[in-house]
Order: sequence, then structure tokens, then C-alpha cells
Amino acid sequence: MKRLRLYQVDAFADELFTGNPAAVCPLDSWLPDALMQKIAGENNLSETAFFAKKGETYHIRWFTPEIEVDLCGHATLASAHVLFRHLKFAGDRIQFNSKSGPLYVTTRDDLICLNFPSAIYKKVHPPAELVDGIGIKPVVTYQSTDYLMLLNSEQEVREANPDFSLLAGLNTRGIIITAEGETVDFVSRFFAPGAGINEDPVTGSAHTLLVPFWSERLGKTDFIAQQVSERGGTLFCRLSGDRVEISGRAITYMEGELCLS
Repeated sequence: MKRLRLYQVDAFADELFTGNPAAVCPLDSWLPDALMQKIAGENNLSETAFFAKKGETYHIRWFTPEIEVDLCGHATLASAHVLFRHLKFAGDRIQFNSKSGPLYVTTRDDLICLNFPSAIYKKVHPPAELVDGIGIKPVVTYQSTDYLMLLNSEQEVREANPDFSLLAGLNTRGIIITAEGETVDFVSRFFAPGAGINEDPVTGSAHTLLVPFWSERLGKTDFIAQQVSERGGTLFCRLSGDRVEISGRAITYMEGELCLS
């Protein structure tokens, strides 16, 4: 019987049962794609990350319960946490190679800092299914890999009650709703019913779009952000040229083994 290590980590979390839980599975060699997808489905978390060492770097892949995705922030943070804390990674900078290019992770004080490429976005007229699905008319809408809808207030973001059956039909990875925060720079929520995730608790990759958007809007480069899902999470962000730094904390919830016959 083949046994693999498995960790479950709460990412962008200051305490257990907050932030976004991710499963992390370190590999010595790659498993078949279909098996990794089955493992992700069995874990039934928004993301399961698999990584394998190649030379001095690591290759990383991410799976939702239904599909493989090209970029995931919280599961990358969780993977770095596993390397630094559990696998005794000796350096202070990890390079993950991915379908979205090289991703860099460092530590600063008690934070894990992700360095991701900044998203390119454009202003669009929102399709009716998007507006009806969110149930709120946006101030303005932009599109990149995801739709981004600016709402009037933090209260609107918190109280939005989406129709996921409408949103699932959109040709997009996900939908971000955002507004200026009352006690932080900005707040957001993220929905991806087309990928099998109605609402993601904390979405690091969404901030590759949120940070340049709010930088242009507020005229600053450093932000404290909150994703105001039920679990919630805090992110410390910085726009640095064509890269976005996204920092947060992580806590291990569970360690175990997969038993694969």
C-alpha cells in the first residue's frame, strides 16, 4: 500500500477554524492527474496542493474538488507553511514553478509572503447573469481571469446573497465583489460555483487583481485587506511593479497519511 503525507492547513488565519483550509500533499514524484483529482475530490476542500522538488525549486499544482486551476494563493501559502514548519526547509526563499510562472515565497516576522504576477484587467459592461446572480447593481465592473464588481459599501459586500445557479453559467473562473473597508483598506468576497466552490473563504489569487485595482483607485501601494466570508481572513498586500505581494499567517490543523492501494 502506497502512503503519502497529507497536511491540512488554515491559511490567512490568525487562529484555527478561520481563514481558508487547504490540503497539502508533498510528493517525491508526480501521481497521475486523474488520481490527484480524485484525492482533491475526497478532501473536498476548496483546494488541494501537490508539490514535488526539482533541483533547488518546487513544482506546484492545485486542484479544486472538480478541476485543476492555474493559480491559487492560499494553498501556496499553506504549502510554504508545510515546507518551513514541517519539512524543515533550510532557506528563507522558496521558488514554486507553476502554470502561472514562477512564484516566490519568503518569511517576514511571523508572516508568509507570496510574490505573484499582477493581473491585467479591463473595464467591461457586466452581463445580465452576473448582475442578477449577485443581486446588486455594481458601481463598475472589470474583467481579468475573474470578474470584479465594485459595490457601494462594505455592508453591501457582507450582505450579498448570490444566486449560484446563475453565476455558474458564466464563462469565468470566479466573481469578486469588493468595496472600500470601514476599518481596513478594502474588503471582498469571492464566488466560483463553476469550479465547484460557491464561496471561497479567503482567495489569495483574487488579490492579484484586487491590489492593482485598489492601488489605481486609492493612489497607494500598501494595503490591509479582509475577505469577509463566514470564516474570514486578513491579508497584508503590496503592489510592487508588475508583481503583487500577499502576506498572511497559517496554522496546521491536521497531519496524516493517505493510504493508496
